[in-house]
Amino acid sequence: MEKDMQQVMQKAEVLIEALPYIQRFNRKIIVVKYGGSAMSNEELQKNVIKDVTLLKLVGFKPIIVHGGGKEISRWVEKTGGQARFVNGLRVTDGETMEIAEMVLNKVNKSLVTMVQELGVKAVGVSGKDGGLLRAEKKYADGEDIGYVGEIKQVDPKILYDLLDKDFLPIVAPIGLGTDYCTYNINADDAACAIAKAVGADKLVFLTDVEGLYRDVNDRSSFISRLTASEADRLMESGVIGGGMLPKLNNCTSAIRNGVSRVHILDGRVPHCLLLEIFTKEGIGTAIIADDDNLATGVKRDSFCADH
Repeated sequence: MEKDMQQVMQKAEVLIEALPYIQRFNRKIIVVKYGGSAMSNEELQKNVIKDVTLLKLVGFKPIIVHGGGKEISRWVEKTGGQARFVNGLRVTDGETMEIAEMVLNKVNKSLVTMVQELGVKAVGVSGKDGGLLRAEKKYADGEDIGYVGEIKQVDPKILYDLLDKDFLPIVAPIGLGTDYCTYNINADDAACAIAKAVGADKLVFLTDVEGLYRDVNDRSSFISRLTASEADRLMESGVIGGGMLPKLNNCTSAIRNGVSRVHILDGRVPHCLLLEIFTKEGIGTAIIADDDNLATGVKRDSFCADH
């Protein structure tokens, strides 16, 4: 009986710890970029959707921006093609663009279904809907890579309308060009642009890494928190490479354009969103503004509802 009571009290403590964060972010917009392994594992997928749904039910205004790269590659191969990349960008000819749009819309409606199964109203939109994402052709070091788009303008009206009507928007990263061609857009870029356009309080990237390290070979060099300027210096030093480089660039860009906090989380960790947002310690890397009143490099062991 005593053991049972102890477990109950621990649960109560967890809820009390979450209370200040719920108060702080009530009615605030949080953009969650959802991709990587967390999308390809059904159990992790359900955990992420549960987390976002809980955020919605306790007063946040979440927006999900999802990818689907692995699924697109799978379907390209199923139709006899082969995925090809230049500088990390998918070479997207007309046929591949058709496959990408089909797959992303399929993923989009699957996520809508999962959210609605949990009792929350969701609406899936493409960046083409309502002129949400306007794009132009993007080149990879001067090379034409097909229907790959770079975002030039975001019109968030459709997202505001959905949020005001108490829907959870789920966005597929497809843009419409000024030439009215359809363009495939990097999901990280889409999430960053949307977060800036709606003035999100938080932007969260669910990735396949724990966060940032000063030395990837030294587990003790994990960075819990750093400013945008520190992130710039980290990138200039050459420590950050591969797919994390453009992601971190997006993080600093978001911070300098009004987003209060950007978080890089390991989407493979069950309920990583809740652990990062509702606990004092957090589990990922948070990027903050240079003038933020929290000292950098400090372990999150003192209460601040703005972590």
